[in-house]
Amino acid sequence: MDYVLAQVNIGRLRAPLDSPQLADFMAALDPVNALADDAPGFVWRLQTEEGNATAVQAFGWDRGDSVGVIMNMSVWESVEALAAFVYSPAHRQVLRRRREWFEQMTPAYTALWWIPRGHLPTTAEAEDKIRQLRADGPTPQAFSLRVHFPPPGGEQEPQPGLAEWMCPA
Repeated sequence: MDYVLAQVNIGRLRAPLDSPQLADFMAALDPVNALADDAPGFVWRLQTEEGNATAVQAFGWDRGDSVGVIMNMSVWESVEALAAFVYSPAHRQVLRRRREWFEQMTPAYTALWWIPRGHLPTTAEAEDKIRQLRADGPTPQAFSLRVHFPPPGGEQEPQPGLAEWMCPA
């Protein structure tokens, strides 16, 4: 069976999406999503029929004291393809400002997992993967860019993190 990589990341908002505090984030969203859509190895991303990714409701249980939670979910050909986009200069420019827009989260807020090619992950799956990663740490069922696993069917030993060589400290 052929597998591709699903990823989800969530953020607890510091302010409503239509607030002045999040204006720069909202302005960057479409250009960054367009870069992802055109990136090598990109397969799919979750969005409404109108193309709005921030309108998808999920992770309400993880809201805490924040204004709300938004999520990003996408599918990639490989861990390397996802990491190349995440640590690209344009995406890193937006990442540097994430603390202005999102509360700092200590539990896992990003999860990766392998899915059969052609399957589109659901928000329920994404919520389960975040919960699994928080409960069990990185496993072949839910992992991160720092500790990841190869697709099912082969050796299931953790792989060295890509974050260190793609985004040196």
